[in-house]
Amino acid sequence: MAAHGMYRRRDTRRDVLIAEITAELRRYGVDAQHVGHAFAGQHGLNATDLQALIAVMDAELLGDPITPGRLGEHLGLSSGSVTALIDRLERAGHLRRDRDTTDRRKVLLRYAQRGAELAMGFFRPLGERTDRVMAGFRDDELEVVYRFMTAMGASLREHRDEVRAARTEPNRRRAE
Repeated sequence: MAAHGMYRRRDTRRDVLIAEITAELRRYGVDAQHVGHAFAGQHGLNATDLQALIAVMDAELLGDPITPGRLGEHLGLSSGSVTALIDRLERAGHLRRDRDTTDRRKVLLRYAQRGAELAMGFFRPLGERTDRVMAGFRDDELEVVYRFMTAMGASLREHRDEVRAARTEPNRRRAE
């Protein structure tokens, strides 16, 4: 994402906009990471813990709670590693395991009350700032922003998945 936009000529307004948007996305990603790390640091969480909690929260918000298997795939972790991660986050009060009401064998991960309260306390001011920014945009503008962000997110995840796949292919590993 960074290199492509950094060296583009800026002859037209479109070129300038593309370069500026690319730079803003990069800064937003870095700043969001800093905020996440600050939350993690305050609550004794590592980067993977934080990614796991975000994945659980996103799935819950979509009304489709994540399973340990899907979480492991999302994070690129083995089933043993994801079990240890879930155990640790459950003990710390961030997550809870629920049985699926339709299929009792299936485990669903949800935000635990304590974890939700900690996250709300930390992120509420950011949410209020975000609400104020969004209030400055008309509905039709938000539709365009949403379409743009959705497409950019999909593009980034596609690249992430290709990078992950290349990293795990044995013939791509360098001999040490």
